[in-house]
Amino acid sequence: MTATPAAVTVTLLTRMLREAFDGPPGPWTYFTDTSPGTGAFGTIGGLSALQASERGGPGRTTIAGHVNHLSSSLALSTLGLRGQSTSRDRGRSWTVTTVDDRGWADLQARLRGEYENLLVAVETHTVWDEDALGVAMGAIAHTAYHLGAIRQRLAPRATSA
Repeated sequence: MTATPAAVTVTLLTRMLREAFDGPPGPWTYFTDTSPGTGAFGTIGGLSALQASERGGPGRTTIAGHVNHLSSSLALSTLGLRGQSTSRDRGRSWTVTTVDDRGWADLQARLRGEYENLLVAVETHTVWDEDALGVAMGAIAHTAYHLGAIRQRLAPRATSA
């Protein structure tokens, strides 16, 4: 059995990250719907601050809370890929629940920035050992989970409109 070349690993990881955030790359996907706008940015981009601040679902969380939590988690994944130790305590990342228009715009910009930082960290990482691959794959799985939670929260609106 031969090892997967680092370039293949990086290409696959960046494709999956892009799908999670920017949406599907074409008529096929790894895990999102094939329709445009199904990535994180397309899903939250049209939401108002009021919509992002509505409590619902298990734990009565908000979409703003999910976005803040995801941003914090991406930052930790980037640090992990850069070899810095990180805390596994993600509880503090759930402190944001409501946002105003400015806060919602800032939160979306922060998510985009943390996503772009993680992409760079993946693209420039050189040794894909078990720890590094686990960090990157964990970030993708974690993003997919929260994307699903957000989209599920919005699903009733889409069918009743």
